[in-house]
Amino acid sequence: MKAAEQKITVHVSRNLLARAQEASKAGISDTVRQGLELLSAKQAYAELRKMRGKLKISVDLEELRKDRKW
Repeated sequence: MKAAEQKITVHVSRNLLARAQEASKAGISDTVRQGLELLSAKQAYAELRKMRGKLKISVDLEELRKDRKW
């Protein structure tokens, strides 16, 4: 176990765990890790949505497209 990791004990219903593992196609630890990452991302996106309309960004799409290699 890495120093930055923490071992935890979680009590969840077997049905919920089975559905989550089916969705993630992963083992228990990876499934729980993915769920925690999704919750963290959800919060970050909520914070970004709060900022919607409050920042003025001027972007020239044609200028951005010039460096693309098609």
